[in-house]
Amino acid sequence: MATPSLPILYSLQNCPYAIRARFTLFKSQQQVLIRAIKLNNKPSEMLAVSPKGSVPVLVVADDEVIEESLEIMHWALTKNDPDDLLHHQTIDALNAMDNLIIDFESTFIPALEHYCCAKRYHEDNIEQCRSLCESVLMQLENKLSRHAFIFSEKESLVDIALFPFIRKFARVERQWYLQSPYPNLRNWLNNYLQSPTFTKVMTKHELWLEKRKTIYFPG
Repeated sequence: MATPSLPILYSLQNCPYAIRARFTLFKSQQQVLIRAIKLNNKPSEMLAVSPKGSVPVLVVADDEVIEESLEIMHWALTKNDPDDLLHHQTIDALNAMDNLIIDFESTFIPALEHYCCAKRYHEDNIEQCRSLCESVLMQLENKLSRHAFIFSEKESLVDIALFPFIRKFARVERQWYLQSPYPNLRNWLNNYLQSPTFTKVMTKHELWLEKRKTIYFPG
């Protein structure tokens, strides 16, 4: 009997969407073949299955391609969820988590992109851009003042979906962030950034197009 081929994950090292997909694949113990890419030199194999050209992309089979990071997270945790990140015993937990994530994506991520651009191009509206991000940070800080994780007292899909974007925010104005009035958020983020799992998830892989090597993730 032929051995089923592993799914293929096209990934970008520091893309928050790719990070959360890799983190979930690691947590769910779903091994894939990882292909690290650069946005200015995308593999034709990736574009053939996902013409939009963004990452992450998970090629599960010839007729199954998952192009959204949240859907990749769902796929992985539906197969194996040893840490109960989907809160299976809580009624409607998944819908509530998805709604929280979608709301975060629609409000925080556009504000974050404006904030990053203001910093990069030395624009004079950086404080205004940061303030738009803070409206979401305050909500997260409030949630983390009530329980250890964003959705509840235990880790969930929400935490993994959000922390790569909060990491990106924290790197824009590092000194401001370290002194900002969000101690619970900083502790929550630090727990991820200092974890052995994050270190493994952020392992830098050789670009696939260089030698087309077979690289397993998790290794």
